Order: sequence, then structure tokens, then C-alpha cells
Amino acid sequence: MEQYKYIRMGHGSGGKLTHDLVTDLFLKYFDNEMLRQQGDAALAPAGAGKLAFSTDGYVVDPLFFPGGDIGSLAVSGTVNDLAVTGAVPHYLSAAFILEEGFAIDELEKIVRSMADTARNAGVQIVAGDTKVVNKGKCDKLFITTAGVGLLEERLAHIAGGSRVQPGDRIIINGFAGDHGIAILGERESLKFSSPIVSDAACLNDLIAGVTNHYDIHFMRDATRGGLATVLAELAETRKMGVTVHEEAIPVREEVKGICEVFGYDPLYMANEGKVVMVVPEDQAGDILAGLQNHPLGRDSAVIGSVTEKHAGSVILNTEIGGQRFLDMLAGEQLPRIC
Repeated sequence: MEQYKYIRMGHGSGGKLTHDLVTDLFLKYFDNEMLRQQGDAALAPAGAGKLAFSTDGYVVDPLFFPGGDIGSLAVSGTVNDLAVTGAVPHYLSAAFILEEGFAIDELEKIVRSMADTARNAGVQIVAGDTKVVNKGKCDKLFITTAGVGLLEERLAHIAGGSRVQPGDRIIINGFAGDHGIAILGERESLKFSSPIVSDAACLNDLIAGVTNHYDIHFMRDATRGGLATVLAELAETRKMGVTVHEEAIPVREEVKGICEVFGYDPLYMANEGKVVMVVPEDQAGDILAGLQNHPLGRDSAVIGSVTEKHAGSVILNTEIGGQRFLDMLAGEQLPRIC
């Protein structure tokens, strides 16, 4: 952090600069046991289990994109932050920062989308706030959502990954990079041979289907920073190695093509409906089959494993037979994707 005197766009990327900002500044002053876990949601004692609590801000540009809008994204993003801890999401709050002159009709579309997404996920929006700023002081609309859910004690290890061990298998529930490319396509008016839509979706039902029957060692949703950043954080946190295989990672050909044109790496592109799971080797096949039986997991794949080798690092075995390190996202691939 010392080399930066001012905030850069990369500080919101979910990658290395975000990690440094959180650890070197926010944790420095807000430090406590729950925050120190740096999970997608804080876990607090609550009777026989735990209370999961999370919050997130949404500033996506454009507000409407193929497969969703800022409203559906704000609900699904917070639902997923709770669900990947193993918790059952129950309640959300929503705060709106509106720019003077923003069309009421567009706001109604977004609010209706939030209501539909929450209803389909089985959660309720029970509190909120509204602020209006002068024209030019905000880019149309920003939304902040917070959510709470309940977590059974038997699943409390998932968020921190304390049971991750060599031999565990790594699973993703479908194609990587769709959300980032859908946003880019809408922003740049790109034409695709096959439509690319955001994968934004609430994953709580998909996740509950496996946590209710199998032993999950770790979960994280691969949002900002993409799949590669999640894996790099896992390796660094658990001080173990991770090996993944490029040919096993589901990426659409259209996404690969656009990434090549713009110089992006699909493994660092944002997702809004993808969960990365670390599971015991002997249960990986059954878990994969269970995920593939769900509409949001049909394209699930085992993409790699945890290893004792190269502790703290992620190695990608490439399609051409080489190897390369995957680190946290450095800088910002595509700004304002959520």
C-alpha cells in the first residue's frame, strides 16, 4: 500500500490491489476475529449454529445487460456470499443511491427485478435506505445490499477452509468468464455469433443440494478477480499447492475469442453465478453428479486438485503441455463489472 498515495481502479478489482487494501488498511483499523477470517460473510455465534452476515456494493455499468441488471445482481451477489459459507440465506437489506434525474420507470424495472430474484431465491428484502445526490454526483444508480443467514455448526469450517488437505479435488459449477464478457459486450456493442449472457444467479439451492449430503471442505464464489484469484487466495491462505488443468476448465469458445482480441485472460474474468468447491477425493464423483443434475450446475467440472507440492502457489497445466503460475489479479481487467 505504501507505493500508492491515491485509490486506483485496480483497488476495486477483487485482485492483488484489493487484497492489499483490505489487509494493509481496513484490517489494520477494524481488526477482530471475525473480520480476520476474510470470508465472503462474517460468522457470528447464534444459538446452536452461527449467523452469517455479508454486505456488498453494486456499481455495474451498464445497469442493464444480457442475463440481468444491477438489481438482480445485487440480490444474487449477496445471497451467494452467504450461501458459499454453507449458510441458508434469509433476509436482505437494500440501500439505493440515486442520481437526480434518473428515470422512475427504469428504477421500477430494477426494483421489480430485485423482488423477483429474491422471491425465487427464497429470501426477503426487509430493510433499506434511499439517498438522492445532485445530477453528476453519481452514475445514475448505486445499490448496496446486506444479508443474513443461518449456518449449521457442522458447516462452519467451509468459509475458512480449515479441512482442505492434499488430494482434495476442485470443482467449478460451469463456464468461467461469461459475466465479464457479457458486460464488455453490452458496453462495447459487440456482436457475438452465439449470445453471451451473464451467469448471474442465486446459487443457494444448488449449494444446499450438496452440503446437505456431502462433506465440502471449502467454497468461494468466483466474482471479481475470477477463478484464478480464488485459487491463488486458497493456496496462499492454506499454505498448500493447487494444480489445475486448462483443458478441464469450462470456458466458452466465444469467451476465449473475445479475450484473445482484447488481451484478457478468461480465468481472471468476473463471474456472478459460479462457485468453486474443494471436496474430498472419494466424494468428488458423487458431488459432481449431483451438481450436474441441477440447472445451474449442468456444466460442472473437476478442474484440479490440492497438493503438497509448490505450497502457496497455483500451477496451471496448459493445453499445449506447458505450465504457468496463476496469481491474484494484478490491476483491473474490466472495471465496474458488479
